[in-house]
Amino acid sequence: MRVFVTGASGFIGSAVVPELIGAGHQVIGLARSDAAADALTHAGAQVHRGELADLDSLRAGAAASDGVIHLAFIHDFSQFREAALADLRAVETLGAALEGSGRPLVIASGTLGVSQGRVATERDVPAPDSTAGPRAAAARTTLALAAHGVRSSVLRLPPSVHGEGDHGLVASLIATARDKGVSGYVGDGSNRWCATHRSDVARLFRLALEGAPAGSVLHGIAEQEVPVRAIAEAIGRHLDLPTLPVSPEYAERHFGWLGAFLGADAPASSALTRELLGWRPTHHGLIADLEQGHYFRDASSRSTAV
Repeated sequence: MRVFVTGASGFIGSAVVPELIGAGHQVIGLARSDAAADALTHAGAQVHRGELADLDSLRAGAAASDGVIHLAFIHDFSQFREAALADLRAVETLGAALEGSGRPLVIASGTLGVSQGRVATERDVPAPDSTAGPRAAAARTTLALAAHGVRSSVLRLPPSVHGEGDHGLVASLIATARDKGVSGYVGDGSNRWCATHRSDVARLFRLALEGAPAGSVLHGIAEQEVPVRAIAEAIGRHLDLPTLPVSPEYAERHFGWLGAFLGADAPASSALTRELLGWRPTHHGLIADLEQGHYFRDASSRSTAV
């Protein structure tokens, strides 16, 4: 299958590309820079120049493919609604190029904000005013394409897709701990995140591309619930910093934009996804990954970009 991948040189995309190639697929990766193009070429993929805002480039890439995996997202959480709108426009463009073809479109979304205080499943729909609300429009648009001849699916990812090179929420939490001199968590820290290693996520994207039925919602969840306090304690151990609570009222001031996410109690299950596609995560969990130390080796953990 000739697969067009947006975000192909990113943290997750750079695992998805070799997963696809290893399974015999041909990959065409979207690249907005020379560095991204070089990385894709080195990985064995073809390069399609463009970016998320270049809708003509997205349209051409999708039209020339046998299927699309959409991973690109502007991870500026200080302007999350604007980023979600750009994502929606990209999905609309990709979907229009595939309409009536029966070809697959798999997009990345998130579990954070789908439900609060209980285990979210693939059947849950996020409320419009939830943390996931702004990004949910792209997911709804993707699922609606199933009625227009697209084998569309939405793959929701956990707050932590971890592994070497991660610059996401956990890396941002580490950067905050370094800056503040304390590894913090919100309230008593008993609220839960879910997590998955990026290699397991990459395999699930391939399985979804190859076999997810039209209109599927999938959960890429390996660990259903990891207490946020346990994450903060692991960070504190490695940075030799105290681990202390931050009151919910003070969370935004202490953590910045991260405060809106850190206090969420957002466990999630992937039972339906495992049954549907036979996916079985095999890599180590988030705390074990933190204990390996690669998150703390250099200044990369200071980045807030995913």
